[in-house]
Amino acid sequence: MDGIHDMGGQDGWGTVTIEPDEQVFASEWEGRAFAMGAMSMGLSGTNLDAFRHALERLHPLDYLGDGYYGRWLASAELLLVDSGVIPEGAVDARAQNMLGNEVLEPVEPSGAKPEYERNGNGSLRAIDAVHRFAVGDRVRAKDLHRRGHHRMPAYVRGHVGTVTATRPAAVLPDSTAHFIREDAQHVYTVAFASTDLWGSDAESSTLNIDLFESYMEAVS
Repeated sequence: MDGIHDMGGQDGWGTVTIEPDEQVFASEWEGRAFAMGAMSMGLSGTNLDAFRHALERLHPLDYLGDGYYGRWLASAELLLVDSGVIPEGAVDARAQNMLGNEVLEPVEPSGAKPEYERNGNGSLRAIDAVHRFAVGDRVRAKDLHRRGHHRMPAYVRGHVGTVTATRPAAVLPDSTAHFIREDAQHVYTVAFASTDLWGSDAESSTLNIDLFESYMEAVS
């Protein structure tokens, strides 16, 4: 889906600052948020793709204002509410009570745990389908605009690149994020020229990105 989360390649955000001595967790709560985010997938019966889709569904102001691990906490809460593990509003109510404000905490979850189960560990799969593309093929990234989850970054949509490698087949996030099916597909590494993506005045380089087969079309 299109949203604030797809910030790669966008103008106006300034130079990326790289801190060579950056700590893994700047504060103790960030480590706890990381753990709760990871645990939320198991507790809710969901998966990594659904967690990423939860990040995409956050309000743009919350996405920008809460910071990286703040987004993890909000997404974990969203998965747990969607799956009926906790009621909507329970976290906010508990926080108010901890601050000394007497708030009635909701007790009846409204969601239902997804029944979807993956057919194997992890995301990689062995499939019988023949590769549609080969190394050296020129391909175009489709101009996808979907309401649901997908892993096609906006900055490559509609652009032409070259297949440089074939990768192991994997389940399609577009399907598994919504608990539909696995829809395992071949994956390819595709190289794009930076000047094709961002114009002739862009720094000259090559961007390599892995794309699912259904994200691509042949260029004649």
